[in-house]
Amino acid sequence: MTLKPYPAYKPSGVEWLGDVPEHWDVIQLGRIGVFSKGSGGTKDDEVPEGIPCVRYGDLYTTHKYFIDQTRSFVSPERASAYTEIKRGDVLFPTSGETIEEIGKSAVNLLNTQVICGGDTIIFRPTIPIEPKFAGYALDSPAAQTQKSLMGRGITIMHIYSAQLKYLWLSLPPLPEQRAIVRYLDYMDERIRRYVNAMEKLIALLQEERQAVIHQAVTRGLDPNVRLKPSGVEWLGDVPAHWEVPRLKRYVTNVVDLTKAPFDGELSLALEHVESWTGRFIDAGAGVGFSGQVKRFKAYDVLFGKLRPYLAKVTCPKRNGVCVGEFLVLRPRRARLSPRYLEQLLRSKPAIDAIDSSTFGAKMPRADWQFIGSLPFPLPPLPEQAAIVEHLDKVTARIDAAISRARRQTDLLCEYRTSLIAEVVTGKLDVREA
Repeated sequence: MTLKPYPAYKPSGVEWLGDVPEHWDVIQLGRIGVFSKGSGGTKDDEVPEGIPCVRYGDLYTTHKYFIDQTRSFVSPERASAYTEIKRGDVLFPTSGETIEEIGKSAVNLLNTQVICGGDTIIFRPTIPIEPKFAGYALDSPAAQTQKSLMGRGITIMHIYSAQLKYLWLSLPPLPEQRAIVRYLDYMDERIRRYVNAMEKLIALLQEERQAVIHQAVTRGLDPNVRLKPSGVEWLGDVPAHWEVPRLKRYVTNVVDLTKAPFDGELSLALEHVESWTGRFIDAGAGVGFSGQVKRFKAYDVLFGKLRPYLAKVTCPKRNGVCVGEFLVLRPRRARLSPRYLEQLLRSKPAIDAIDSSTFGAKMPRADWQFIGSLPFPLPPLPEQAAIVEHLDKVTARIDAAISRARRQTDLLCEYRTSLIAEVVTGKLDVREA
């Protein structure tokens, strides 16, 4: 069914709302509800089971529009130190890192006892409002724009109830709020099903990518090649004419620390390198780092040594500097191709073997002594070049399919946000949809 505008509109008097349906109200939050501040203990109070608790950080990471389950729980003995919320209450975090996110909100839909922690603002309507409509409307782009203008601060942004009470809301009659919620819930479910299907497809494609790499770097490209036991559990059998030396025999771990200016050089942090593909994301020259950094040369292989970043492996084609969380590995190119080493270290069994050796309590990391002692499959140099060329072609096709699936997912999510914005501000009439 094609959605159409309402038959008649009136000016809202609010720039971010524009014209609204003639029979809708345009009203500020302070006139239809009361604000209070949440209070509570610390994350040390969390227990596996107990009273459901919403913390301010959860409003950024866990809840989108609605609170229909909680990530954390607090024991009944400690719950009295927190603020109890009711179904229909809307929670806003009082602080955030960016002006765009400040005041992100979600409405509580739970009918059981729920509490919230500190750094939260609670809005409780004093007139009948469909809770899910409040959830959609108060985190829509029109509301987010108003909240961003209310944010205060430099390093950390803050927002206060004294400002939120002036937030404008376009409010349809209660039966129409329910019709809007029914339509948006229906569309949201359809979009979520498709997004979930795309995410499963992406996972399958990533598994295929891993299988292709592992097959190539451990068995080569000849399906009829004679094999021999490698003596290494994660390698299994390898072609009979390949060597299986320890990595440190042909690779040097370079620790070339510098504090000197590095204008014009490629500057890489962990977040600049995409896992599994090694592509650079927002990496450029002249990015400032604090403290010491490592200098690398073109075709050194950079390997993220922190456990969450082990899959971040890249082989830059020009000189640069990187953060200390990278190992800078320099192969003896007369025997070992840098690009082959890059693909080998990206193989999931190799990552898993290295992961099993990581140590450290807060942020486990890999150690060069262990990595350097790993036996690895080493074909003749021409065969290494052929394997790299083959993998470049095959993984490029897989990466293109992954990119298409991700783009479709992003477009659907953008459409969902746009649709919610159009419907909760009355630009589209869904009463008969």
